[in-house]
Amino acid sequence: MISLNIQKTLGFVSKETIAAFEPKVKAAQEMLEHGTGKGNDFLGWLHLPSSITKEHLDDLKATAKVLRENCEVVVVAGIGGSYLGTRAVIEALSNSFTWLEDKKKNPVIIYAGHNISEDYLFELTEFLKDKKFGVINISKSGTTTETALAFRLLKKQCEDQRGKEMAKKVIVAITDAKKGAARITADQEGYKSYIIPDNVGGRFSVLTPVGLLPIAIAGFDIDKLIAGAVEMEKTCGIDTPFEKNPAAIYAATRNALYESGKKIEILVNFCPKLHYVNEWWKQLYGESEGKDHKGIFPAAVDFSTDLHSMGQWIQEGERTIFETVISVDKVNHKLEVPTDEANLDGLNYLAGKRVDEVNKMAELGTQLAHVDGGVPNMRIVIPSLDEKSIGGLLYFFEIACGISGYVLGVNPFDQPGVEAYKKNMFALLNKPGFEAESKAIQAKL
Repeated sequence: MISLNIQKTLGFVSKETIAAFEPKVKAAQEMLEHGTGKGNDFLGWLHLPSSITKEHLDDLKATAKVLRENCEVVVVAGIGGSYLGTRAVIEALSNSFTWLEDKKKNPVIIYAGHNISEDYLFELTEFLKDKKFGVINISKSGTTTETALAFRLLKKQCEDQRGKEMAKKVIVAITDAKKGAARITADQEGYKSYIIPDNVGGRFSVLTPVGLLPIAIAGFDIDKLIAGAVEMEKTCGIDTPFEKNPAAIYAATRNALYESGKKIEILVNFCPKLHYVNEWWKQLYGESEGKDHKGIFPAAVDFSTDLHSMGQWIQEGERTIFETVISVDKVNHKLEVPTDEANLDGLNYLAGKRVDEVNKMAELGTQLAHVDGGVPNMRIVIPSLDEKSIGGLLYFFEIACGISGYVLGVNPFDQPGVEAYKKNMFALLNKPGFEAESKAIQAKL
């Protein structure tokens, strides 16, 4: 079971201050549960885990089997929520070095459509030249520039290398049920396809086929992933009392800290496999709460690595920050520090200790130092790096984000600010239909 500890925030905000948020949190939960708040047409994620059927999971696993048997590499083409959740889960659960081996048990999952770098795309197409590869095209519209451009390149290369019939077998579309360029292409080409539900936004979509299919292709147990999310859905449900509901407490505490002047939340891990959980979390909270000129700025660090870069600023910089640490209770492997006769590095005092014990003391020592330095600290403990724990963690952050956004007073489920750069880019590229904008931006330049 995932647990939350807020004790190291109480020197900065009081228990009473946090408890005073209970009515606001309860109101936010009611708005989510009954669909009475802003963005209520995007609440499909709320009870998604418990609504997923065995038949749906079996269908996803059958499609995953086809790609596993016919591909050395599978490219996930998507941007933002269309790939970050997938990558977060796969990298959290994967062996850090297996992908470098010549003989691999599972297809290598790589990513495209999340940037417009010519060098990246050229190097990707070069890498795929001698590979049996497939593609998962993830886009509701099929016209998002980054993803559409990458898919255009990948579709042609897959057909050229593997033939049109095999390409049909190893290209999968995850898109809108009825409309959009990606839907039309999938229907015309005869691709296997899955639906991104209309009522689930991209950053909340990891437990839809968007995430579940590539996670299954990578060789992980999506049944256990969903089971962890279902358990957390119950734990964080509206009927759980405030003081026993970790999502409610997390939402209340971060908003209390925000009101006290802590404007930046830094998500911390002491396990490099969680790096992309950090990246997914940054999108989830940044895109959900950064509106109306308010919202906590979500940042992230990987410790102990970043203690040797960002550590100085966190310890002694402007006191506008708080930290939330994801701690992994039990590691999956055992490695002890050996004895060295010369002991030139001075580490013999650690001989015989588990490396994880050293890491845990680094974690505790860092927490104590940062709290002493004026940084409130929350701690989320997950049992281990496995599918059930990660599924629970993802849902915990989703439900807490919905609550926190409503407590803040914004619509957590839209992202109007994301369109600003697109309009400028289309105008600069002279996209048809943007003639007036093109003229205006050229005058501005």
